[in-house]
Amino acid sequence: MIHFTMTQKLLPIALLFFLWLPAYSQTTDDYQPGPDSKPQAGVPKGEVLKFTFDQSRVYPGTTRDYWVYVPAQYQPNKPACVYVQQDGIRFQAPTVFDNLINRKEMPVTIAIFVAPGIMKAVDPNSALDRFNRSYEYDGLGDAYARFILTEILPEVEKKKTSDGRAIRLSKNGNDRAIGGSSSGAVCAFTAAWEHPEEFSRVFSAIGTYTGLRGADRYPILIRKYEPKPIRVFLQDGANDLNIYAGDWWKANESMERALTFSGYEVNHVWGEGGHSGNQGTALFP
Repeated sequence: MIHFTMTQKLLPIALLFFLWLPAYSQTTDDYQPGPDSKPQAGVPKGEVLKFTFDQSRVYPGTTRDYWVYVPAQYQPNKPACVYVQQDGIRFQAPTVFDNLINRKEMPVTIAIFVAPGIMKAVDPNSALDRFNRSYEYDGLGDAYARFILTEILPEVEKKKTSDGRAIRLSKNGNDRAIGGSSSGAVCAFTAAWEHPEEFSRVFSAIGTYTGLRGADRYPILIRKYEPKPIRVFLQDGANDLNIYAGDWWKANESMERALTFSGYEVNHVWGEGGHSGNQGTALFP
């Protein structure tokens, strides 16, 4: 009989653990986008226009870029459906929309991708720009929704495509969706929560429903208030953030439980990823 010391017994176990751990950490968030997120031969490509907006009354003093995606199939004689996205272009959305609109799996939709505001330093040599993202995205209330509805969307409708087509957006809330990731997801949900007559669908990836600026209250508010006419899709991963402001993974689970309890039309996909856009991008189509 061969006798092993305790050290000899533990060494192979520890070695196996450390050999396994790097492979596991590399694969838990290794979500890859599928063919709907990649350019396809023969699919007409929409146009992406870039603009800057610095005349906000809701967030005075801020400046930001925004992008407008107009599908090739859009005709100005019929107002288009609308998708609003926080944090600029995410989820490879223009390519996804090209493919899905071409297959008639979604209606002709104009997308507006809005970056968070920046407060420019008066003297760049002595101060840094101030980033307004958390103030705009993480708080409750209807300020951001008003910003989109009364400032950005009217501004978009003043623009034209490169070939001269006027941009006309549907005013029907059932034709409008809003989405984002992390704080941008909370921002999207808040806009629909405050104005469900304007935004009837929410796409939420790794949503920050935590205690940064009060969004941790949503699971209770959802249970207490009469259901609103919005549909919600949630994504998060079991290795998302768990920090001073809360546990992102458990917060998203609480959101799904609260929405289900209150009778909302809600769907979700849980994964193993961390606080990244990998799974959200893969799921977006």
